[in-house]
Amino acid sequence: MKLKTKIHFLSTLMMLILLILSNLGIYFTFDKRLHHTEYTQLLGSAKELTVALSKMTDEEEAEIVLRAYVPPNGALRVAGADGDDILTVQSMEGYDKKFPVPTKDEAFTIVPYEGYEALSIAIPTIWPTGEVVQLQMTQVLTDLKANLGLLRVVMVGITLLAMIPIIISSMTLGRIVTQPIEKLILAMTASRRSGTFQQIAVPENGKDELAQMGQTFNELMIQLEQNYTKQEKFVSDASHELKTPITVIDSYARLLQRRGMDKPEIAEEALTAIRSETKRMTEMIEQMLNLARNNEPASYLFEPADIRSLTGEAIHMISRAYNRPIRLTAPSRLEATTDSAHLKQLILILLDNARKYSEQPIDVTIAEEETVVRISIRDHGKGIPAKDIPFLFDRFYRVDEDRNRKTGGTGLGLAIANEIAIGLGAKLDIESEEGDGTEVTIRIVKHPASQ
Repeated sequence: MKLKTKIHFLSTLMMLILLILSNLGIYFTFDKRLHHTEYTQLLGSAKELTVALSKMTDEEEAEIVLRAYVPPNGALRVAGADGDDILTVQSMEGYDKKFPVPTKDEAFTIVPYEGYEALSIAIPTIWPTGEVVQLQMTQVLTDLKANLGLLRVVMVGITLLAMIPIIISSMTLGRIVTQPIEKLILAMTASRRSGTFQQIAVPENGKDELAQMGQTFNELMIQLEQNYTKQEKFVSDASHELKTPITVIDSYARLLQRRGMDKPEIAEEALTAIRSETKRMTEMIEQMLNLARNNEPASYLFEPADIRSLTGEAIHMISRAYNRPIRLTAPSRLEATTDSAHLKQLILILLDNARKYSEQPIDVTIAEEETVVRISIRDHGKGIPAKDIPFLFDRFYRVDEDRNRKTGGTGLGLAIANEIAIGLGAKLDIESEEGDGTEVTIRIVKHPASQ
């Protein structure tokens, strides 16, 4: 069963049940009220009759009074102390049947009588002879049955008429709810068949959940398209980057096979090139894996760390490994809440970049601002053109292809650094001027609100 049909059926059924229950409540309340009204009227007549009988001294006069008070469609009886009838008066033939009278705990009795209900009451009174008798009055509720029958007809008619707008509204509701879903299904089906990322038309000012669902779907399509484009570009760039060292290795292997056995200098050149390209491929693959791992937010563990000490360790590693002077300017101790391992990795990447593109000493400065710790790494190399700075964090982006070949760059270092910075909740700023070096600044929030 389709969702539209379910909404239509269930909403109509629910409203029908509510109408039936409300009608039943009204009907039984009205029925009870009518019975009480009939009882009140009959009791009022009986009390008036007892007052009149109390003034009578002659039984014949009492009988005349009884006939005046006999209920329409009913009967009136006077029973003695032993239960025998003293006098019976009826308004129509056939009402001489003896109806049950209420007990002391009952106000009245109702019994069926020829398709109707007969309501009876009994009160004590004084007969003209001075004897205390029981006055029994019975009213056959013919009008009540007619009124209840009319009420039933009216309620059934109202229910049938009310079902018309209910059915129309439930159909409209089903259409309103399912129309955006149908659009989503059509868009997803078209996207699957065409391989594109189609969006659906959504009201710009829509505030309800259906409009939000459509807007979320469109945002998801945009994000999927962007991710797909990035993935395609990444695969294309990675294929291109890996193809070059493989071609170089293959060329030198062929040269080594043809002429390297007889000429040691050619063999040495070929083996050196093969080792260099193999090392570059290994570094590139490791960096790709780092990029994939850095996309996992759960791998970040935030805890208090000494930024001064952590930066000093990274500087010591790079300085010792490449025998490069690195100057540090920082307070003796500076703490912040961060992930020590990832921050150290980020600093190592930036220091490695600085030593690759500059032969001069590297300057590292740590400073404390109001809510931020700033780590600046400055080299004194040839600098970066202003047009290239916005693209430095793109994967495989190269400022200078020849320079990167010489230094062994892969175009992934700053992309990895940016991914780590995002995971740390930090910000990377790059300032550079051609001929005057480059300065990269890490801004770390000292105490992140959420981790």
